[in-house]
Amino acid sequence: MPSRLASVHARFTAWFTFRSEVTMPNFMLFLATSVAITFAPGPDNLQVLARGISQGRAAGFVAALGFTAGILFHTTLAALGVAAVLRSSPVAFQILKLAGAAYLVWIGIKALRSQGLANAHARPPQPLGTIFRQSVIGNLMNPKVTLFFVVFLPQFVDPHGAQSVTLQMFELGALFMLQTAAVFSLFGVGAGMIGTWLKRRPKAGVWLDRIAGATFIAIGIRVALKD
Repeated sequence: MPSRLASVHARFTAWFTFRSEVTMPNFMLFLATSVAITFAPGPDNLQVLARGISQGRAAGFVAALGFTAGILFHTTLAALGVAAVLRSSPVAFQILKLAGAAYLVWIGIKALRSQGLANAHARPPQPLGTIFRQSVIGNLMNPKVTLFFVVFLPQFVDPHGAQSVTLQMFELGALFMLQTAAVFSLFGVGAGMIGTWLKRRPKAGVWLDRIAGATFIAIGIRVALKD
């Protein structure tokens, strides 16, 4: 048994090393950026927080799963669209990355100028199935999410890597989904404590926005200046 565990550990380590150093050289940067973005106050995590406050941990957790599930749709659209652009023209792919860099800088500036955090208002109780459907639909109906993935994920894709652009995009999207599920679940399950903390520290949301904004700007500049 120990030898089998050692073998599994060795294979996992080799896979992770390959992904982080060869296929995705910016793996850790992507993960850190994704977590910072997900923690920053926004309509989705505020709705999860509100649901958890008004209806309890189970409802908050289900809402988190619903918003996370919607990411699969946006990732698929982004992956297929970016792959099509790359197939049509490598130059067009570079233009897309530069346009994405400019967009990230723009939304970063908007986040830096944020003046506060919207309150997580209470929601009327709903069946858990309804909460899940509403969360999924709310995520799917937001075109800004698709636009975000179209311009954000390609910044961490290597068009000349061992894996195809489509596969890299799906892997990045899956990683984003996993960390979103973890962070949003934290918001939903710990809604009462988090809500109280935010009410006592109204400027906390502003600083979270500023951290996310600075991260967006840094990535945008990094991509624009990259050879």
